[in-house]
Amino acid sequence: MKKGLLCTLFIAALCFGQAEEKYDPSIDAMSAIKSAISLAKKSNKYIFIKVGGNWCGWCKLYAKFAEANEEIMKVMNDNYVEVLVNWSMENKNPKAMAYLGYPQRFGFPVFVVLDENGEILHTQNSAFLEEGKGYNLDKVLQFINGWTPKALDPITYQN
Repeated sequence: MKKGLLCTLFIAALCFGQAEEKYDPSIDAMSAIKSAISLAKKSNKYIFIKVGGNWCGWCKLYAKFAEANEEIMKVMNDNYVEVLVNWSMENKNPKAMAYLGYPQRFGFPVFVVLDENGEILHTQNSAFLEEGKGYNLDKVLQFINGWTPKALDPITYQN
């Protein structure tokens, strides 16, 4: 009986944990960003950094919102290498915050888009993507589509 209950709890934890991203305070954010830059160069993508923490309700809400939408997930998978950067009392990742231009000034979550060379293209205050007690799909899609490699490629706009 105990084994069956433990298995059920374990499976439930796995299933319910899927929609929630986990910001890991033990990860060195600068190492993660450097790895993402290397991968972005190889895959012709940009880097999409989400700065936040497990303590942040809006961070969790955005993760669930984005993962539940196939269109958002397609844009993200096709165009970005994603990195979660923890900002919490356990680890404020000061080197990463300096490298990213101190994005925490906008609150959390905050999104930073880097090109394949690690140059900051845009920092997005996520409050501008909200509507009511959630996120607005059109605003989110406009934001993520507006900073893709194709959107910033001058060839896209030639006759």
